[in-house]
Amino acid sequence: MSTPIVIGISLGDPAGIGPEVTFKAIQAIGPGEGVRFVIYGEPRIAADVAALARFHIPREPDSVVNWVALGSIQASELVNEPVAAGGPIAARAAVAALRDGGCAAIAGNVDALVTAPVNKEAIVKAGIPFVGQTEFLAQLCGTKKFAMMLLGHDARNRWLRVALATTHIPLSRVPSALNPEVIADAIELADLACRLLDLPSRRVGVCGLNPHAGEGGTMGCEEASVVQPGIVLARSRGANASGPIPGDTIFYQALKGDYDAVVAMYHDQGLAPLKTVAFDTGINWTLGLPIIRTSPDHGTAYDIAGRDIANPSSMECAMRLAIRLARNKSMILMA
Repeated sequence: MSTPIVIGISLGDPAGIGPEVTFKAIQAIGPGEGVRFVIYGEPRIAADVAALARFHIPREPDSVVNWVALGSIQASELVNEPVAAGGPIAARAAVAALRDGGCAAIAGNVDALVTAPVNKEAIVKAGIPFVGQTEFLAQLCGTKKFAMMLLGHDARNRWLRVALATTHIPLSRVPSALNPEVIADAIELADLACRLLDLPSRRVGVCGLNPHAGEGGTMGCEEASVVQPGIVLARSRGANASGPIPGDTIFYQALKGDYDAVVAMYHDQGLAPLKTVAFDTGINWTLGLPIIRTSPDHGTAYDIAGRDIANPSSMECAMRLAIRLARNKSMILMA
């Protein structure tokens, strides 16, 4: 019998829908995939959610699902106080699960890590410096060259794959954060993602920053001074990149198959169209890390937590991509 793939899951904010969609997604995938799941979280605070999702938390060491209770937070804190939505207890538990899962992936104890949603505002209010899970894991791995790729498909199975040149920064800081090297790095990582997904043409379309991609300089100069030099640099390194292309047309072109991936200049430029066509199937894949990390493309959804109505599709897609990448792990780590 072949050795099973081991997928780590950080349970995210225990007051959100992360535990529910995790349990439902594991059940949807089932035991027949040659996969074992290791959940980083505290079983005692997830027990009610597990019961709601009709999920049995196994205790047997050889089970398809194993638990690793949080090692970087006082467990007594989690059971002696209520875990309120948006509160510091939930925030600290979410970061502890993320840290424990990330360290396990770095140590090779799991083949890939899937991260359930956290609440960034609650984490910051709890006194923990935090930009996002992507940046947290990059720092934990000691990685400086990385990018978020969001990918998903519509009802006709047409895919969008969007890498971000900048991630969780205010819009006012985007122009100063962009330079040719940053853009070339994002293009190269998008090209790598296409290679790992067995997309042979690896056509990467690159967004402009300004309306109409600057309109020949009448609506901004960044396309000529920053974006185009970044494309040229990426091409010199072997990437099949085109652009700059106006953001109001490139996603339509990608959806109908003209591009295998798109590089967007900032967060909402890329995520708004992606979520429009793939809200329930969207996946966040962190490119450039020495570990495999995916996550569902949604938040904690406190308003529906605990009601057994959360849709696990995005979490299931994130797990299935992690499994697919883990099966091809040697190629990923050599890339």
